[in-house]
Amino acid sequence: MEIQSCVSILNEWDIVAARQLGRNVAKELGFGTVDQARITTAISELARNIYLYAGEGQLCIDRLNENGKAGLRIIALDKGPGIPDIRKVMEDGFSTSGGLGAGLPGVRRLMDDFNIDSDPGEGTEIRSTKWLR
Repeated sequence: MEIQSCVSILNEWDIVAARQLGRNVAKELGFGTVDQARITTAISELARNIYLYAGEGQLCIDRLNENGKAGLRIIALDKGPGIPDIRKVMEDGFSTSGGLGAGLPGVRRLMDDFNIDSDPGEGTEIRSTKWLR
């Protein structure tokens, strides 16, 4: 069973709203404070990337229950320029914005599952899951 909640990312305040949604869902599902922080950090990075690189998009949170296992899936969707070299952006330290380059590799480390699909000129979809331990 999946229940999805979404936030449209159009401005910086939407990043805050997405973080709040993620923290609330994580708390409802029973995640501890450390995993709540991991989840909200991942959401912040993904929503920020939508805002900076695509201009607009959507961040959705799915509540998961698979085979008696509860979890939370983050889905970041945009119709931006896409990522021409996924392998490059997944390298630690790589940044096109002058940041620390911890973004997507950091999200992958914070979450249990991570998948990125991007077509240049079409947009990007990133799915990342955290399972309740």
